[in-house]
Amino acid sequence: MAFFARNTSARMGITKNSSGTSLDNEKAVGASNTYHPGTVDPEYDDLSPRCPAHTTEGKLKTRIDWHVLPFVSIMYLLAFLDRVNIANARSFHLERDLGLTINNEYNTALTIFFVPYVFFEIPSNILLKKFSPRKWLPLCMLGFGLVSIFQGLTQNYGGLLATRFFLGLFETGMFPGCFYLISMWYKRAEAQKRYSLFFSSTSLAGAFGGLLASAIGKLDGVRNYSGWRWIFIIEGALTAVVAIIFFFVFPVFPEDAKWLTEEERTYIKARLKADQGNNAAERKITVRDVFTVLKDHRVWLGGFMYLGLIVPAYSYAFFAPTIISTYHYDAIQTQLHSVPPWAASFVFSILVAALSDWTRHRAFFALAPLAITISAAVVLLTVHTNRTVEYAVLHLFTIGTYGVLPIVVCWFQMNLGGHHRRAIGAAWQIGFGNLGGIVATYIFLSGDAPRFTKGYAVCLAFVLLSGIASTLYLISIHLENKRRAKMATDVGLSEYEKTEMGDLNPEFRYMY
Repeated sequence: MAFFARNTSARMGITKNSSGTSLDNEKAVGASNTYHPGTVDPEYDDLSPRCPAHTTEGKLKTRIDWHVLPFVSIMYLLAFLDRVNIANARSFHLERDLGLTINNEYNTALTIFFVPYVFFEIPSNILLKKFSPRKWLPLCMLGFGLVSIFQGLTQNYGGLLATRFFLGLFETGMFPGCFYLISMWYKRAEAQKRYSLFFSSTSLAGAFGGLLASAIGKLDGVRNYSGWRWIFIIEGALTAVVAIIFFFVFPVFPEDAKWLTEEERTYIKARLKADQGNNAAERKITVRDVFTVLKDHRVWLGGFMYLGLIVPAYSYAFFAPTIISTYHYDAIQTQLHSVPPWAASFVFSILVAALSDWTRHRAFFALAPLAITISAAVVLLTVHTNRTVEYAVLHLFTIGTYGVLPIVVCWFQMNLGGHHRRAIGAAWQIGFGNLGGIVATYIFLSGDAPRFTKGYAVCLAFVLLSGIASTLYLISIHLENKRRAKMATDVGLSEYEKTEMGDLNPEFRYMY
């Protein structure tokens, strides 16, 4: 791909040198443009603001990493663990104990989680902006931790539905909120490794959940509680304790970070402005902003990019034990065999992210790994008598899906300029995309075992949908960048107007 070749050659050093005519040209560019949002080629690095004398950019980024990434990763790991541990609990007779005898009652319990999860994404990000991440996200975390405990105490199907609904309500802000927070600390060319490290906590949660469930399940009968109850109670209690700690240590936006000096804070805001434009951190988000952002066709494409991958992602997350149990393993062995595919997806995701940041490119890595998922789905649709092959291909199914998910989220969200467009766009992409979670809960039904033909076919169709949406998004931003390159540099916009427009500002250039 031309975009990939251009960015790769630039990254490998085939760029203008930093002296003579080249430097004069860069100064000329800088004179006509006060900032270069959207520009990710290394030739513009000299246009960034100067780092404070007492530190370096690398050291400051490392400090940011340690103050942000461990906290958001732990938070989302526990959120995802509490969300999908119902799949582990199912292996320890949850359906039998709660009397789920009617077809698809378990699937309905999975589905109801997504009702509040889909519709409250945007309001949650607005509240996060209003109250700050340190107050809002730990509050939500404490809520879903307590609900998870109550899920372990429920006595009937109605109680299970109620706890799953409130679990979805409290978890609604975790994913878009954490992504939004990360995006306000890093330049776009350096963000993918951080996004993928954060997102890969889902893979760790899946692996950790399988191992933990295999251990906790042995508590079956302790204090007359079944093993599945202990899974919910212990994991929920862990979440609640961590949430209380996070009220005091969770990261905030750069404007409010007390661990930065004033000089460092000014520099961080300046380097982000050079990359993304004014972020309007002080600006309140209104309902009118929501409708304005949703008029952008690229925002809708971002939603479909994510939607297409959520179906196979949640299919594996919710039904891995169900699928693997058809390979004739007992409950404990089923949990243990669910771990390696998660581990493989974690390693692959980090590798893809590192390559994406190194090449300063997103589109290739959002599209190429889809071939792995597509191939895996085709094999799972056709091979039904070789347990070794089926289990091996499950690894490919997960690495292709979970390797691409953080790429499309980072690519889309870091191409949104300003606090208000990014907060709304991030919440929209995650909220709309999680409609795929509803689809996923009904495509792997017990009656379709052991082949699950419908499930794999639907996953294949949605992966193709994601690929089409990503391709259309790439074409759209490429044409828009070409159009803006032909426009007059100075169109007479005030700083306020540039701030309001975000990535719609004619000076903004989208990242490929």
